Amino acid sequence: MRIGSLELKSNLFLSPLAGYTNLPFRLTLREVGGLDLATTDLVNARSLLEKNPKAFKLIETCPQDRPLAVQLFGSIPEEMRDAAIYLESIGISSVDINMGCPVKKVCRVGGGSAMMTEMDKTAKLVKGMVDAVKIPITAKMRLGWDDQNITAPDLARALEDVGVAAIFVHGRTREQGFSGTVNLSGIRKVVEAVKSIPIVGNGDVTTPEAARMMLQDTGCTGVSVGRGAFYNPWIFLHTLEFLETGVLPPDPAFEERVKVMCRHLDLMVEVFGEVLGCRMFRKVAPWYSKRFGPANEFNKRVVQVANRAEFHAILDSYLNWRQQFLDEHGQLKPSYRPPPMVASFMQEPGVAQRSQIPVPKGPVEVW
Repeated sequence: MRIGSLELKSNLFLSPLAGYTNLPFRLTLREVGGLDLATTDLVNARSLLEKNPKAFKLIETCPQDRPLAVQLFGSIPEEMRDAAIYLESIGISSVDINMGCPVKKVCRVGGGSAMMTEMDKTAKLVKGMVDAVKIPITAKMRLGWDDQNITAPDLARALEDVGVAAIFVHGRTREQGFSGTVNLSGIRKVVEAVKSIPIVGNGDVTTPEAARMMLQDTGCTGVSVGRGAFYNPWIFLHTLEFLETGVLPPDPAFEERVKVMCRHLDLMVEVFGEVLGCRMFRKVAPWYSKRFGPANEFNKRVVQVANRAEFHAILDSYLNWRQQFLDEHGQLKPSYRPPPMVASFMQEPGVAQRSQIPVPKGPVEVW
């Protein structure tokens, strides 16, 4: 797959989720496999130009984290252009413009979904960025502001005319936020509106089967995964294999899930330091444990973890508790008869049975 001058090994992408798609998570996914182009959390263009330390932390990267796109938000053409120039100068592979974030504090300043309501102004801003750099400029949008204002097809056509290299479309409106189901026919209309640039579909892709449905039902060139990557870090690797062979790979063993979770924590500590890294991991560890089967015992304690040693003590305690009644696949041992106290944990649904995956809590009230 190509996005402008960028040649990619995969048509599967990591969606930016504020507060989650940081360097440790991107590296964890890359080590698991199947992911090529990943995107940072959204970054305020002005903060980047002002050399705000928090903005610089959001774009932190390393040689193993390539190819990498940085997602910018903002509404002032000169700031967006100069931020793109800076990102190109430090070796970033691509710049993505956020036109889809539904959060009020982003829309209030004319960024995010608000950019979909002023087409001419947005196209002019984007043209200034495209003309200023050689790396690809892409856009991430929703279908529109609300059901009465579905502007994505017209906006996609306008952005293609000013040189955008690809468009990522979340199949919901700004008004929907993350509620309801993704509108695949809405994404298809965006695909049909453009002449040649790739359209990447996004929304509710939580399994390899959902990725294949997105590709087949919309005609999009690629698929971008957000929540599905937290639910299952193997989703990129498994989806590539499923698309190629039609056969779903087996789920990783419990031990492999634990190993990847521990690796993720180590990377958090390396990048953010032990105190902050462990504090941030409090909201990450329960996502891994969604695939552990009964995990109440683990979740109650890990959300208060303060350091790496404490995390491993919590994990060891949970593993010992778990070995009493579960085999290596997380299934109840045939010979085990749980006492009433443990039986209640047996009622927890495994993730394979979940019909909905919750939206991660972000750094703002409504993610």
